[in-house]
Amino acid sequence: MDTPQQGRGTSRRGFLKAAVAGGAGLALAGYGVQLGSRGKQRASSNVSSSASSGQSKVPSREAMYYEPLKGNAVRCHLCPNHCSITPGTRGICGVRENRQGKLYTLVYGDPCTYHVDPVEKKPLYHFLPGTTTFSIATAGCNLECLYCQNWEISQARPEQLQFYNMPPDGVVGLAKKYSCPSIAYTYSEPTIFYEYMYDTSKAARAQGIRNLDITAGFIEQDPLVELCKVIDAANVTLKGFTDKFYHDVCSGELQPVLDTLVTMKEKGVWIEITNLVVPTLNDDIKVISKMCDWIVENLGTDVPLHFNRFSPRYKLRHLPYTPTGILEKARKTAMDKGIKYVYIGNVYGHPAANTYCHSCGQLLIQRVGFSVLKNDVVSGRCKYCGAKIPGVWS
Repeated sequence: MDTPQQGRGTSRRGFLKAAVAGGAGLALAGYGVQLGSRGKQRASSNVSSSASSGQSKVPSREAMYYEPLKGNAVRCHLCPNHCSITPGTRGICGVRENRQGKLYTLVYGDPCTYHVDPVEKKPLYHFLPGTTTFSIATAGCNLECLYCQNWEISQARPEQLQFYNMPPDGVVGLAKKYSCPSIAYTYSEPTIFYEYMYDTSKAARAQGIRNLDITAGFIEQDPLVELCKVIDAANVTLKGFTDKFYHDVCSGELQPVLDTLVTMKEKGVWIEITNLVVPTLNDDIKVISKMCDWIVENLGTDVPLHFNRFSPRYKLRHLPYTPTGILEKARKTAMDKGIKYVYIGNVYGHPAANTYCHSCGQLLIQRVGFSVLKNDVVSGRCKYCGAKIPGVWS
């Protein structure tokens, strides 16, 4: 799970020792560097922060994708929630507010956290492996997942967090400063800071920087199609494969997420899928088998699939960690269905975190944690047998 904190089991002291012993570059690639998190640290004097005491003044910008209704109400068409918002109130996401009959986004240019992360952390395993990505997030989310790893920011309102004044060109400037070939919109839910993501993506494209959407995929088609013009890759969390799971655990719907995956694939966005396997809730192998059937039928066999281990968080602290055996059964099920690249995540040192050639079976990319120790994908092909390996390699 992509979180703004350093990896579980890695202390700050251990991180600094790794940087000294192994070189700052290795530490950067392996763990990520925390630059700013809810106003606790800063990366640059060029990035200003809101006041740390009292209620911060929340900036605003008129939102895209809404329609006026009677009585100065508006209906938001950004996501499938289709919130009807009366004057002075906000949508479910908590960051889109009706002000006298106009809908405003309250998080444009104001991330609450920003980091330099390894791209493997998103996780994206077939997109520029071994590189870093400049990662930003704002407060808010249009879902309410009971196990959210980043609930402190996703379930917060912008005025509850300290934020940074970082317009799109500022994000691009910092990505360049830290030599990141990509920018990741991540941690909370990028859909709810759509305007900020879209404008930053355009500015990044102009500077030759790629854009990554790390998302739950709960977005309407019109804004999605427009967004696909400026993003390069996405990891979409397919949280489960039943309407009941989405309704009971995430306060969402399954079909819009499936539609997102199909549209992204059709529009040429490189996609990878993450399924966080939660004990007793979405770990039924029969349901996982149906999910894999859908992936093969609608997306093909080249889309990487990540089965990630659940760790007790937020409102599901009473559940256990996902047994490794369940993750291995899920992986075998997916591979038996023909999916070529199936990974196990959040299990340190597991061999299923590596990439193996689908043709000859040779180990191509060796990973430990978020570090890439070996990469034998050469010009997009297996070094050993020459088979083309799906992904974005340069």
